[in-house]
Amino acid sequence: MLTLDKFEEATEEVKQVILATELVYSDYWSKKTGNKVYLKPENMQFTGAYKVRGAYYKMSTLSKEEKEKGIITASAGNHAQGVAYGAKCYGVKAVIVMPTTTPLIKVNRTKSYGAEVVLYGDVYDEAYAKACQLAEENGYTFIHPFDDLAVATGQGTIAMEIFKELPLVDMILVPIGGGGLAAGISTLAKLLNPKIKVMGVEPAGAACLKASIEKGKVMTLEKATTIADGTAVKTPGTKIFPYLQKNLDDI
Repeated sequence: MLTLDKFEEATEEVKQVILATELVYSDYWSKKTGNKVYLKPENMQFTGAYKVRGAYYKMSTLSKEEKEKGIITASAGNHAQGVAYGAKCYGVKAVIVMPTTTPLIKVNRTKSYGAEVVLYGDVYDEAYAKACQLAEENGYTFIHPFDDLAVATGQGTIAMEIFKELPLVDMILVPIGGGGLAAGISTLAKLLNPKIKVMGVEPAGAACLKASIEKGKVMTLEKATTIADGTAVKTPGTKIFPYLQKNLDDI
């Protein structure tokens, strides 16, 4: 479950691997919207994204035996680097399965954190299937990019930092791909202030969560079309879906 105790635990845990990304006041968007708008610059993290939060907290919940066997994931982007960096900090073996179409710069950055990179398949789904196969064969723990409650808890630590800096915040806008970030942030935000509004933002061409919430169940899009490849997801997470249904005010 996503609970306040777990969010508090995760907030302390991730401090070991993240930079303090203080809110930045946006004069442009404040004037544009007639509100006081602040940005949370998670692109300033070591790996360029917030993903290390969820990956590292997930690792902290593993048993000694699981850590000794190692972890694995499938990703062509930020999650790959987040897992690799988190594993390096934790001293855990990491295997990252990436599609053969992954840009070389992303492959090399992932390797630079000490992870073993396996290139397989032309698309993410094929890399994911390979990662699951390797996990079963070698006893690795698979760290899902978004459909994992511990991962969502780690991502939700962003909300804890927002409230610490801006206690009177009345609305948070959060991007949505598979929904892990939105599940964590919206759940913690509502625990801290039930009256706050949390709005999800999805690409029009990859609005898998909006379609799912409208139908009341997890739906799969025929295709996901967007230049924002990190949010090009056709199916939102099933484990986190109930939290998204409950805590997002709108998309």
